[in-house]
Amino acid sequence: MALRKTLESICIPIAAILFGLLLFGLFCSFVGANPFAVYASIWKAAFGSWNTFQNTLIRAAPLMLSSLCTLLPARLGLVIIGNEGALVMGGLAAVSMGLALGTAVPSFWVQSFMALAGMGAGGIWIAIVGALRHYRAVNETISSLLLNYIAIAILNHLVGGPMRDPNSLNKPSTAPLAEINMLGDIPGTRVHWGLVYGLIACVIAYFLIQRTTFGFSTRAAGGNMRAARLAGLPVGKLTLTICFLAGSCAGLAGMVEIAAVQGAANESLNVGYGYGGILVAFAARQNPLAAILVSLLVGGILASGGILQRSHGLPDATVLVFEGIIFLVVLYSDSLYGRLPFFKEKPDRLPPAPQPAIPTSVTAQGS
Repeated sequence: MALRKTLESICIPIAAILFGLLLFGLFCSFVGANPFAVYASIWKAAFGSWNTFQNTLIRAAPLMLSSLCTLLPARLGLVIIGNEGALVMGGLAAVSMGLALGTAVPSFWVQSFMALAGMGAGGIWIAIVGALRHYRAVNETISSLLLNYIAIAILNHLVGGPMRDPNSLNKPSTAPLAEINMLGDIPGTRVHWGLVYGLIACVIAYFLIQRTTFGFSTRAAGGNMRAARLAGLPVGKLTLTICFLAGSCAGLAGMVEIAAVQGAANESLNVGYGYGGILVAFAARQNPLAAILVSLLVGGILASGGILQRSHGLPDATVLVFEGIIFLVVLYSDSLYGRLPFFKEKPDRLPPAPQPAIPTSVTAQGS
């Protein structure tokens, strides 16, 4: 049974992605592009060389962190898609902390406090969703989606108003962080340290869910919330804790974007890594380690937008079409688990039960 389940968890996602590639190829043909040439360009831009692969790694880092915002609550049976809002709030909190501390504090402590501020803001943002779900029975999917729009509205208001740098004319933004407080690159690469944050977060999330009592309680409650309450598990505490941890990961992704890429908060903070994290979480089947590999795939797709525009005349948003197709196919494939005959457990055939022996004396009396 274990072997069939393992094969099912591997084959269905791969088949879904291949089917998504087929559909995207049909889309490319419809708009007049050669799908094979498009795929070759995507591969070249994402994985063709070490130089281009670094671009993929840069985009994969926030995707790893953002995916945990959906992945962790899913183990509790919650479908949360507020990744983008938590990322934006984390970025705003991080840049506020960085500007407040300035250069009066050593850069290590500035970066540490920025990370804590981003994680705290993102964690509280998603904890609101958990509280609404537990105490008021508000659907977590709808509330987290609406909180995305509220976070983006707050970003636009602060960047265009109270926190706007007077020197930012054409593109409103906050004042830039001091260069010394920016996250540097991993030595010998162009990839920032945010990638290490993402890898560490995914590994910690895996051990938290699979190797701790808290993770076991979370998975048990996710299997049957009512039975968990009857068994005495603290469902409310689990809900708030897992939502806070999930949001803190997305908030850290916002801090990474601010301190490693943007250098200031502006509309580019709302670049879509939160929504991409949702795709990563579902494609990885709520496995934090698998999220690392899926993040590389999605990061490579996002890194290929420029070359599709230059080489094939396709709009830069074509990669979003590709991403959306993969997302829809992966969501559909989720309904196939446990339904395909090949992966179903075959019942063992038991030998026929032996017939009870009839005593000789009884046979003689009957005759």
